[in-house]
Amino acid sequence: MSTNHHQHPMPHDDIVNANQIRHLFSKSMSDMYKKEVPQYSQLLELVRQVNMEKLQEKKKLKEMTEDDLERLNEERHGAIRLGTAEELYNIRRLFSVMNMHPVGYYDLSPAGVPVHSTAFRSTDDYSLNQSPFRVFTSLLRLELIEDKDLRDKSAAILSRRRIFSDALVGLIEKFETDGALRLKDAASFIAEAIKVFQFNNEITVSFDVYSNFLKTHPLIADIVCFKSPHINHLTPSTLDIDRVQDRMVAEVSKTGACIPKAVIEGPPRREVPILLRQTSFKALTEHIVAPGEDGKSPQEGKHTARFGEVEQRGIALTPKGRQLYDYLLDKTRGSFQGIPNESNSKLYMENLESNFSVFPDDLNSLRKDKLAFFKYHVTESGRNHLAQNVNDFNWDNYIKVGYIGYSGITYEDFLPVSAAGIFQSNLSTNQSTKKDTFELNSSRADFENALGCSVLDELKLYADLEKNSIQDCTFYFIR
Repeated sequence: MSTNHHQHPMPHDDIVNANQIRHLFSKSMSDMYKKEVPQYSQLLELVRQVNMEKLQEKKKLKEMTEDDLERLNEERHGAIRLGTAEELYNIRRLFSVMNMHPVGYYDLSPAGVPVHSTAFRSTDDYSLNQSPFRVFTSLLRLELIEDKDLRDKSAAILSRRRIFSDALVGLIEKFETDGALRLKDAASFIAEAIKVFQFNNEITVSFDVYSNFLKTHPLIADIVCFKSPHINHLTPSTLDIDRVQDRMVAEVSKTGACIPKAVIEGPPRREVPILLRQTSFKALTEHIVAPGEDGKSPQEGKHTARFGEVEQRGIALTPKGRQLYDYLLDKTRGSFQGIPNESNSKLYMENLESNFSVFPDDLNSLRKDKLAFFKYHVTESGRNHLAQNVNDFNWDNYIKVGYIGYSGITYEDFLPVSAAGIFQSNLSTNQSTKKDTFELNSSRADFENALGCSVLDELKLYADLEKNSIQDCTFYFIR
């Protein structure tokens, strides 16, 4: 057999851009999740139909290019839950290969979920337009498990777990040394990275141990008992989340239908969407196998954790806007004991809409009241005006006469209360065993320590984007 395959030095043009790797990775993730969670395919189809209807109604479909449509259908985020500081540290390295960085700190313990989280995403406009994929990443807080025996057992089980293959670690190191990956390595990286997010139904502990964890908190069982931190949901983006929710509700009686959660999390329906609205279908029950003890045959059982979610993104709010949002949401939730559910969802949504009626609902008011972040641009009439007269520059007047236009900056992050609401509605087990809140406070320093860097401040990212656009417009007119 001939073995004279000469190694030709690779040309530099086969370097794969990090945004391209992220795009291909999110595509692979979607294909994998469709196979693992059949309802997810239904959800994608439903969202695609609603988006097309919405574009046709707004007469926008003709303006959309193939790329625009692909991007609309691609916009999705995923979520994973990790067990150890080392796993978080290494996942940060994995995501940086795809130009995704930790943005924001979310403490979910006040909602009775023993984790804290960040979102890995791209931070610049160009990259987000290329591929907006992001991953909400949570780390288990072992110190919140009161039972010392279970806490020690969890730590011991997790310390033996290895979620990254040697090949994957090697490719990450190669990226860190060279600053990029070549075509062949990028393909291997995606194939190896996907394994971290795959569902493996063979749990690593006996059924008794699994059941004990489940009683303490279903999330702990989901994180501690598996070989890898399977993706627990993926999320397409819709232009009309209310319509998606109504369709899911209408089709509930059909076989294999997606059973939606009771309410859409986040703000109510508005003319100008703000922040983020999310809904999901209830987690499905999956078949799992536990190793048999003392030579006995393996035991079979069921596990409920993975679901499909839909999101609709609106404008990013300033600290002042967030304060008003939080106040109105707390006011609504305060009048409902606990989480809104099937029995009171209609009343909850009515209350929410009525409380939010004081939140301005047009772009100009949001801008003038400094409740939301905006991006400014020079309009065509502004460019024509410049040719005639450069000495009358006045910011407010130029906006009024239309020389400077503006649009809301899309909110690219998450809402702690919504995240917790989605988590809770998909961890339905014996309610009496679940804590509503944990005593311990937020622990950002511990999280950043595990991460190996500080998380980026999302409000600063939006403020910088707005500031830069104001500077660009100003320099255009007074250069």
